[in-house]
Amino acid sequence: MKSVAIVTGASSGIGRSTALRLALDFGAVVLVARGGEHLSEVAEEVRAMGAESLMIEQDLSAITAAERIVGETMARFGRVDALVNVAGAVPGIDVFQMSDEQWNTGMELKFHGARRLTIRAWEALKASKGAVVFVSGTAAINPKPGAAAVGAINAAIEALAKAFAERGIEDGVQVNSVSPGAIMTNRRLGMLEKVAASKGITLDQAKQIFLTQAGIGRFGKPEEIAELMAFMVSQKARWMTGSVVRFDGGEVKSV
Repeated sequence: MKSVAIVTGASSGIGRSTALRLALDFGAVVLVARGGEHLSEVAEEVRAMGAESLMIEQDLSAITAAERIVGETMARFGRVDALVNVAGAVPGIDVFQMSDEQWNTGMELKFHGARRLTIRAWEALKASKGAVVFVSGTAAINPKPGAAAVGAINAAIEALAKAFAERGIEDGVQVNSVSPGAIMTNRRLGMLEKVAASKGITLDQAKQIFLTQAGIGRFGKPEEIAELMAFMVSQKARWMTGSVVRFDGGEVKSV
């Protein structure tokens, strides 16, 4: 029987790279994202790599999202071996400017979306002795006033992963989280372009300013995070659970 991985946020960035990387190790990859056009392109790439794909266009902030995603996955493949919770771009808005609605939107998508999906997939993961990975970020322990929600929600994600990991020891489900640093995705590129335009500088100058302020030598690549994800859901990492893996080029300086 084919092993099955579910990847959320699979249409772009880290989610896309992770889905493609897992296509090398899993017989089937379930691709979840809000956008259809790019998602279908990823589905074609997964199939070209020899794995089956199931494309589910779904906003994870919807209460019924988890039921639909796991239901369709089980109906098609009958199992879940890995769940990678990537989806959840949180807006970087100043703590004094962010509305309750914006806070709640970020929390519903990244935190509650991943929480509900993990709970709904748990019995299938328990049956397969599977693995779960949550994605947080360096703002969890290095929060900034201009990205308060990012830090708060990422910190909550890491705590949530720890709680699931504790139950997973009893149920045979491996749970970890990964904290990426500054990864060069289309979203980050767009943010840097806005900074460059607002300051009247070039894109390269904006990139260098960011790298200097972050104290890192370069931006990370989505493919690098994908390689880490592949290891974390593999049999080689089975004694690793309840861990937060910081993969950030040295951005976080604390011990």
